[in-house]
Amino acid sequence: MSADPALPYRSDVEVVGLLASPVHRYDGRPGATVPAQAADRRERLEVRAGIGVVGDRYAGKPAHRDAQVTVLAVESLETLAAELGVAPFDPLLGRRTVVLRGAEVEALRGVEFSLDCGEGVVLLRGGRPPPCAWMDTVLAAGAHRGMRGRGGVRCAALSDGVLRLGPAVLRSAVLLDPAAAGRARPVAPRRRGEA
Repeated sequence: MSADPALPYRSDVEVVGLLASPVHRYDGRPGATVPAQAADRRERLEVRAGIGVVGDRYAGKPAHRDAQVTVLAVESLETLAAELGVAPFDPLLGRRTVVLRGAEVEALRGVEFSLDCGEGVVLLRGGRPPPCAWMDTVLAAGAHRGMRGRGGVRCAALSDGVLRLGPAVLRSAVLLDPAAAGRARPVAPRRRGEA
């Protein structure tokens, strides 16, 4: 299969974490304890265009059409842990659907990109970063503020496909710098009426 000419840039990445949850683990205001996570870890996810991740609490919810899949660079968590002087974080505690190694995820805001894990290409459109005040509870004090500009991207699912742990190919409309994967990028303020 030839590469999509609209996505000319190729990055070899690794999917280091996948998550789908039938219930909301970080509901309401942050508490003092970390909710159980083990049941949400996946080795493989099915993605449906316009729906999201099969079996996830947000699948098919109109309010989440631009946040059907969330993607994060594990380097962001590694850099943050080093900055805060704490042990490395479990990458799935950030509650992102897909955690990648080797991708400058923050550069994917507002652009289409694809992930190919060998079982069908998943086309996504990157959007705004996902905020979460729970990061101070589940990661470390200061993590919520520290994740600003490097907390990943919310994405709309534009095609059906399968994601699985292991090596993958990311194709994008923009050239990505893997060395910048853990660096924060400024977040543009929301415009009136923007979700």
